[in-house]
Parts: sequence; structure tokens; C-alpha cells
Amino acid sequence: MTQPKPPSQIELGTDPQAFLDRYWQKAPLRIPGALPGFRNPLSPEELAGLACADEVEARLVLERAGARPWEVRHGPFQERDFTTLPETHWTLLVQDVDKRVAPVGALREAFRFLPDWRIDDIMVSYAPEAGGVGPHVDHYDVFLLQGLGRRRWQIQRHPSLEWVPSLDLRILARFEAEEEWVLEPGDLLYLPPGVAHYGVALEPCMTYSIGFRAPTHRELVSGWMEQQVLAVDPESRYCDPPLRSSADPVEIGADALERIREILTEALRWDEDTLARWFTAFVTEPKPGLGGVPPRRPLKSATVHRRIRNGAALRPEPACRFAVTGARNGYRYLAVDGRSYSYPDAWHSALRPLCAGGVVPAGVFAPFLDDPAFVALLTELYHHGALHVGHEPG
Repeated sequence: MTQPKPPSQIELGTDPQAFLDRYWQKAPLRIPGALPGFRNPLSPEELAGLACADEVEARLVLERAGARPWEVRHGPFQERDFTTLPETHWTLLVQDVDKRVAPVGALREAFRFLPDWRIDDIMVSYAPEAGGVGPHVDHYDVFLLQGLGRRRWQIQRHPSLEWVPSLDLRILARFEAEEEWVLEPGDLLYLPPGVAHYGVALEPCMTYSIGFRAPTHRELVSGWMEQQVLAVDPESRYCDPPLRSSADPVEIGADALERIREILTEALRWDEDTLARWFTAFVTEPKPGLGGVPPRRPLKSATVHRRIRNGAALRPEPACRFAVTGARNGYRYLAVDGRSYSYPDAWHSALRPLCAGGVVPAGVFAPFLDDPAFVALLTELYHHGALHVGHEPG
């Protein structure tokens, strides 16, 4: 596959900052030829093969010829499931393909003018002629990259959020197309949250949907509160402030309410470090079926040290989510699959390439190998399946 251009050179029709200022979370934008020289990195047969794997999230959407209109079938599938499909009006969708197929994962590089933690996954869909999933709304930003064939997209900026009842999908009951484009391979369509869109395959086609994380406020508050609850001493209990004889025993007094307020305020206090550590862990929680798999044979820190000294490269596991904070008081937080680690800012030149993905040569780590704590961190990442340590040369 031809690698995408660096993010500063992606053909957005404008420079990345101008795109962010004018369009990001504001307005749709069609970008013809956004990836010049683009070659479809995955065949329909390979996508179908992924959909047959136990750990892969996959769906078949049948607009017609199913048990009911817009029937959704969930994987894993078997080969015979595809041989019985009609010739038209169906779609196969597979989530998180970027974490399983390296050439698809490489497409993320074209979007790295945006923060890594915001990119959720690349979903890949295949549809024969007339295939689609109906007019719908996403509540997150999405780039739709055409990989194979042609697809017609129609949009409505401010749809009425009324759904067709009794369907497996949330399909808009009323959709009035305001604009329409036909995307060809290498073309890109950006859609901000809340814009209704309806894509229909004009011929057998594949679309790569680069979706962005947008946790709800309820998810954020729930995640934060869960972390705070775990930090509370389970043996601590309510005790009274100095009591006076109660004028009315059925009434909760103001002094008791004040005591409750003090307990909750103490439990829910936070600072920038606590917030940073929690949030990096929160945004790297892996989806079911993804994340690192611990190795069969653990390695001692001394073995990891020796392998890197002897030239072994390191490679982060593509199925893992990595995130890192900015420096604060000389330290940063690294989180991998929901686990958070504190490290000195001086290590950042070595650990940042692991967060960026790809093979990292041993020389990057050489300046820090005399620090046992640094090697211990690499070893722990290896034991969690987040890091692969290459074999010694020869």
C-alpha cells in the first residue's frame, strides 16, 4: 500500500489548522483525492475473513431479504453466511480493523493532526450495489474514506431525531437530502456530530470510517466517581458531630447535613495530577476482545535489558491503546489499556515513540537502560502484552 502523506501535507483542500478552524465540529467537507496515490489496503475477501473470527466485532445489515426489514446479524460469521446473501441491498461492517490489519492501521497517520486519544477506530464496510445502512446520525466526528468502488452520500444538517420504530437499527423516520456527493477511491468526506447521512453503494464498494471518541458526560462523571469511590477507606464510617438534645427527633439537623457535606467534599476532592492520571487510564480502556495478551513466557528485567543492549527493537501491540499526558512538575503519566504509570519527563524521548506506534529501534532506549526503573517499566508493559521485545540478532 502507498503510505499516506504526513499529516502536514494531507490534501484537505486547505492546511490542517484552517480545516480545524473552519470545519471541525462545525460543517461537513468533501475532500476529493485526499490521499493521492491511495490503494485500497484490504480486499472484500479479507474483510469477510476477519468477520469470521471469534474476537472480532462484525455485523451484517440486510435492508431486504432478511427476516424483517433492516435486519442486523452479528458475527462471528461462517463462510456459508456470505454465500446465501442476496445480490444487492446488504452491508458487512467490521469494527477496529486498524488494530488487526497493519496497512489499515497505517491510515491513522493521515489524521494525526488530531490528538491520538480522540481516534476511536477504523471501521471497514463492504457493500454490493445498493448496499447501505439507512439514513442515520452519529454523535461523534467521522471521516469516510472511499476505498473501493463508488458510494453516493447524502446529508441533512439538522435532522429531526425521530426513528423508524421496531427496527434493529436507528434509522431516521424523516430524511431530506440537502447535499449529495459521489465518492471515488481516495476521496474523503468529513462529517461533524449530528449531521444525518445516508450512503448507498453505486457498485461493489468498501468504505473506511475513521471514528472519534466522544464519551458522554454521564460516562465521564461515572468513570471519575468510580475511581473516587475506590480511593475511599472502606472501613471509615459516619460519626456524629458534637450532639445536642434533639428538639425534634424526626428531623435531620443542619449539623448532620454539614458533616455529610464534609465527608463528600473530602472524598471528591481532586487535583490536576489525579485528574490527568485518571483520564489517561479512562481513555485507554480497551474494548472487549482487544488489548494486550500476556506472553506465554515472562522475561526478567535483566533479559529485557540484555536484549535491548544487543539491538532488539521494541514494538507496541497494535491492539492496545496508549496515551500520555504533558509534563507536570517534571513527570508525565503513561496509560496503556487502562493502566496508568508515572515516569520522569526525561524518559519521554524514549517512551513517546511507543505511544506513536511502529517498530522502535533499540538505540532510542540506550540512554536510559542503566536506570532499573526504566527497564522495569518496559518489562511490565511486556508482561501485560502491550510491548513486544524483539529477539537478539543472530
